[in-house]
Amino acid sequence: MVREGPAQPAPPPKERPYPAEKARGGEIVLRTPARKIVFLAGLIGAVLLVLLLALMR
Repeated sequence: MVREGPAQPAPPPKERPYPAEKARGGEIVLRTPARKIVFLAGLIGAVLLVLLLALMR
């Protein structure tokens, strides 16, 4: 690949970056019973998958 001219500078960001103070300390919010069930089913499914793969080894 051949460059036909000098490198161009990156365009300026369109938005200000999100403040680090607000981005830290994430928490899982499970407010509805359906969200809790889906979350727990995913955790249980991951554990069962690990156990199944360990037994098939």
